[in-house]
Amino acid sequence: MRGWDDLYPLPVPPSWVPGAAVGILSLHFIQKLLFPYFWADLRYLLKVFTYGLRMEMYRLQGRVVTVLDKFVKLAEKQPHKPFLIYEGTVHSYRDVDRRSNRIAQVFLQHEALQKGDTVALLMGNEPDFIHVWFGLAKLGCVVAFLNFNVRFRSLLHCVSSCEPKILVVGADLLGTLEEILPKLQKDVNVWIMAKDSRFPGVHTLLDKIEAASEDPVPVHRCSANNLKSAVLYIFTSGTTGLPKAAVISHLQILKGAAGLWAFGATSEDVIYITLPLYHSAASLLGIGGCIELGATCVLKKKFSASQFWSDCRRYNVTVIQYIGELCRYLCNQPVKEGEKNHKVRLAVGNGVRNDVWREFLDRFGAVKICEFYGATEGNICFMNHTGKIGSVGRSNFFYKLFFPFDLIKYDFQKDEPIRNKHGWCEKVKKGEAGLLISKVNAKNPFFGYAGSKRHTEKKLLCEVFKKGDLYFNTGDLMVQDHDNFLYFWDRIGDTFRWKGENVATTEVSDVIVMLDFIQEANVYGVSVPDHEGKAGMASLILKHNASLDLEQMYKQVVTYLPRYACPLFLRVQEKMEMTGTFKQQKFRLVEEGFNPSTITDPLYFLDNSKKAYVLLTKELHEMILSGKMKL
Repeated sequence: MRGWDDLYPLPVPPSWVPGAAVGILSLHFIQKLLFPYFWADLRYLLKVFTYGLRMEMYRLQGRVVTVLDKFVKLAEKQPHKPFLIYEGTVHSYRDVDRRSNRIAQVFLQHEALQKGDTVALLMGNEPDFIHVWFGLAKLGCVVAFLNFNVRFRSLLHCVSSCEPKILVVGADLLGTLEEILPKLQKDVNVWIMAKDSRFPGVHTLLDKIEAASEDPVPVHRCSANNLKSAVLYIFTSGTTGLPKAAVISHLQILKGAAGLWAFGATSEDVIYITLPLYHSAASLLGIGGCIELGATCVLKKKFSASQFWSDCRRYNVTVIQYIGELCRYLCNQPVKEGEKNHKVRLAVGNGVRNDVWREFLDRFGAVKICEFYGATEGNICFMNHTGKIGSVGRSNFFYKLFFPFDLIKYDFQKDEPIRNKHGWCEKVKKGEAGLLISKVNAKNPFFGYAGSKRHTEKKLLCEVFKKGDLYFNTGDLMVQDHDNFLYFWDRIGDTFRWKGENVATTEVSDVIVMLDFIQEANVYGVSVPDHEGKAGMASLILKHNASLDLEQMYKQVVTYLPRYACPLFLRVQEKMEMTGTFKQQKFRLVEEGFNPSTITDPLYFLDNSKKAYVLLTKELHEMILSGKMKL
C-alpha cells in the first residue's frame, strides 16, 4: 500500500533556502550582539528625518508654518475638542482661540503695539497665561516669560533686559508688582489680570476682555516671514550672573513641540503639566507638544505630590512631564493601595537619578521614562529613545552628522577648557567626563540672549579644533560610554542646579554682600545624599570686628532670592582662598561639603521649619544625611 507521502509528496525547497535562512538568523544574532540598538536608533532617526523633511518641504513651498498657525488650524478642524483642562474646567480649542482673539483685540485698541514689540508676562500657571501668550503672538509680539519666583533687583533686571513696551501681571502676583512698581521704568505700561486696580496708572485687563470682539486680528500681524525670527524670551540663569533672556525663535519652538511626538505620544493622549509655564519644558515641550499632536493638556496651578496620582486618574492622564525632583517627591510619598491604577504610559523630562528611576518604575508600574537633555537657549538635544536607565540619550554616526557635538577636556581648577600646545581643544576618551559643546552652523544656529552681546559671545567657543570653527558651550559636563550612551555628570562655572532650577552663584553672593557685616561671600553647590542637583552653600568672610547676624542673614536671602536659590548652608572662614588667576577657590570647598566632623569652621543650616539659620551640629548633619530633615 502506498503511503500518504508517496501520493502527495511534500515540495522540496530549493537548495539555497536553508543557507539563506541560516544567513538571516546569523545576521540577526550578529546584529543583536554587535549592534543591539540598531532598530531603535533607526526608528528614532527616521522620526527626526521625517520632521526635518516636513519643515524643508514648507520652506521649498515658500510657507512659514509656526506652532501658532497649527493651533489656529486645529481650532477650525476640532473646535470642540478639549485643549486645556484646569481645576475641572474644560477649555476647548475654540474657547482658547476666541479668548486669545479678545486679548489681541484689547491690545490692538488700547496700545500702540507694533509687530516685533516685546511684552513681558508675569503670571503663574493658569489658562489666561496661555490666552495672553497666544493673543500677543497673534499681534506679532515677542513675549517674555518672567519667572515669578524671582524678586526685587533680579526681577527688575529681567524686565529691563528684554525692554518691553508692556508688562502683564497675574492677579495672584500683585504683591510682587507692588515691590517693583516704584523702580520700574516709566515707559513700561503695566496691565493686571483684574477688573479694578489699586495702583495709579496701572491698566486692568479682565473688564476689557469681556467687552472685546472675538474676531481674529488681521492675519498680517502674526504671519512669520522667517522661522529664525524671535518669538519668545525665556530666562535662564546660564553660567554666571543675573538671569539672561534667551532668544527663542519659531524654529526652536517647532523643535521643542516635536518632542512628545518623537517619544511616541499621539493625538489621543492627555498630557499633565505641573511644571511652571515660564519654563521651556512646560511651554515648548508641554503646550507646544499638545498643539503638535492635537492633544489635550491638563494644567496644574502648582505641583502637588499628594494630589498627583488622583489627578492622573480623574482626568485619564496618559503622559506626564517631570524634573528629577518631582519623581523623588512622588517616591517619598507614603505608599498607598492602587498606586499602579492609572493610565500613564509616558513620563517625559530630565534630571531623574538612577535609583529614583528604578523605584519609580517598581512602585508606579510600566511607565516608559523618556529622559532627554536640552538647554533652553542651546542648539543640541539628546533623547533617550531606548529607555536605558540613567542615560539622557544616545548618539551615533548619523545623529552626529545632523547635530555635530563633542566632549572636550576641561580644567576644573582654572575653570576653562584645556588647550594643547597648538592652542586647540582636545576630545575626551569614552568613559571620561568632558564639556559638551555643539557646533554652530546654519542648520543648528545659536540665537543668543536679548539685551547684551557680551552674554551671547561668552557662550561661544571659537577656534576649537580648527581655524574659523564656532561651538556653543553648554556649560554641562557629560560622559559618553562605549555603547554611545550619554550621561549628565555636572555643571561647570558659577552655577549649580537645585530643585530643578539653575542657581547663579554670583547672583546669590551679590545679595549676601549687601549686608553690612559681610566682607566677602563665596557661593557654591554641595552634594546631599538622595537629592538631585546640589544644595547652595556660602562661605563667608566677616568684616573686621563684625559678628554674624543670623537673623538678618535669613531675612536678606528669603526677601531677595527665590526659595530654591537661598543657601542651605553657611560656613564662616577667616580668609578666602583664591585661585592662581585671582578667582574665588570653590573646588576644595565643594569637595569638603558641609560635614561638621571634618570642618573646623563654624557651620550653619537653613532650617525652614524654624525660619532661621541654626548651628549645624553633628546630630543635625546626621538627620540631613538620613533624610529625616526636610530640605
